[in-house]
Amino acid sequence: MFEIVSESFKSAVNKLRFIDDEKALKNALDTLKKALLKADIHHKVTKELLNLVENDLKTNGIGQKQFLDSIKKNLEDILSVKGKNQGFVFAVKPPTVVLMCGLQGGGKTTSTVKLANYLKLRHKKVLVAACDLQRLAAVEQLRQLTQANEIDLFFIENENNPINVAKQALEKAKNSMYDVLLVDTAGRLAIDIALMDELKEIKNILIPDEIFYVADAMSGQDGVKTAITFNEMLNLTGVILSKFDADTKGGIALGIARQINVPLRFIGVGEKIADLEIFIPDRIVNRIMGEGDLATLAEKTATIIDEKEAKILNKKIKKGEFNFNDFLNQMESVKKLGSMKSIIGMIPGLSSMASSIKDIDLDNSKEIIHIKAMISSMTPKERENPDLLNNARKRRIAEGAGLSQMQVNRFLKQFSNASKLAKKFSNKKGMENFMNMLTQAKRPQ
Repeated sequence: MFEIVSESFKSAVNKLRFIDDEKALKNALDTLKKALLKADIHHKVTKELLNLVENDLKTNGIGQKQFLDSIKKNLEDILSVKGKNQGFVFAVKPPTVVLMCGLQGGGKTTSTVKLANYLKLRHKKVLVAACDLQRLAAVEQLRQLTQANEIDLFFIENENNPINVAKQALEKAKNSMYDVLLVDTAGRLAIDIALMDELKEIKNILIPDEIFYVADAMSGQDGVKTAITFNEMLNLTGVILSKFDADTKGGIALGIARQINVPLRFIGVGEKIADLEIFIPDRIVNRIMGEGDLATLAEKTATIIDEKEAKILNKKIKKGEFNFNDFLNQMESVKKLGSMKSIIGMIPGLSSMASSIKDIDLDNSKEIIHIKAMISSMTPKERENPDLLNNARKRRIAEGAGLSQMQVNRFLKQFSNASKLAKKFSNKKGMENFMNMLTQAKRPQ
């Protein structure tokens, strides 16, 4: 997302080759205006941003650095909703009740499970309530997603009244001492009176602490108009923008923040359940400007790395005892970070490449499947001690994995090289310092 806008910044900046050239500034602003409108950003928001940038440069001097600094500062201001919350805010008395709403196909159900997983990783007890009883298979979709991610689900068999489900889910959340109750409600293909009446009734029953609207990042200005209607009816407290990683224009993010004055709280940055992040304006602007977002990457890593385990692993690496069990564990940990595309997008210098990178599926890529098959074909002792693998054992592993011995040899060589490199870093305290940075990163709420 925002690639169109990001590229236009570079194009506009290149027009400012000389200091205090007002004609060049006009050309740069015209280039920026066309790009912003092409990105489906509302004309009023576009006009506001252009006026702010022009005033800044006329005050501070015309130049490339001033131009970029002004865009960055004013984008942050537009994306921020002053006095409103960021991320997730817990109620003083649990459970924190969150009403999830949105149109059908906008990613509401998936976003509900993503948010539940996000909170679970932060050691919160979460219950998801299935109150979308209009769409066939909606409850089954939610059941499969929650079960796959070990999240508690509340639903009532053969119940067709979402009000009853909401009442009993709230009672269950209170009696079982859940920290958070997330209520997935029915979506529609378009706004209608029945949908809003049902939502208002559920709202009156639950008295939710938060009302999150899930908006499809691909919906553009139509999505902004729909969000305005939901806000007028329900008084939204936040927006989750799904499909933020998609090749979309990006106008909806600026539109929601400025036109509705409702804060963007989270963004979906990939298809995996782990691909949900807090929307923090300055970090998002850094990504737009191609500067990456190492702070979010460190925070995400901190949720999956245990400090004790990190120290144990570091000791094993130093002693040259890193084995195949450790390797598999690290692969599983990396999967929890989310999609490879979202990780690349956070690294300075590589963020602009994220949209063009073919995402790597750590569950289904051929290479990963082959590696898992090879390790699964090893005995417990072989997994613990790679040095045991002679030619006879390698042949047996190749046969068990359905691969050639050449493929086994190639993997073992790569594993050996990676282990040596990790040991080299750990001996120079590089690995230890890196682990410390990750485990001590502040965990966001």
